[in-house]
Amino acid sequence: MIEITVGIDGMMCGMCENHINDEIRKSFKVKKVSSSHTKGRAVIVAENDISDEQIKNCINPTGYTVTSVSRKPYEKKGFLSFLR
Repeated sequence: MIEITVGIDGMMCGMCENHINDEIRKSFKVKKVSSSHTKGRAVIVAENDISDEQIKNCINPTGYTVTSVSRKPYEKKGFLSFLR
């Protein structure tokens, strides 16, 4: 699995976060997505990679602007994750 962090400009509130999350869920098959207007980013966890162009084509038409995209392997976080 992969964790994709997307920098997004223009989010101002919780409704903006929900709008971004809904658009991502509608456009891609993802395991998890969470957005933060205070941090200006969305974090997507997916089985397969999503290209920068696909992400921009999903988010930019909503009125928000993608400013950056970064990826890293997803590491499940949890209470016993330190035992691995």
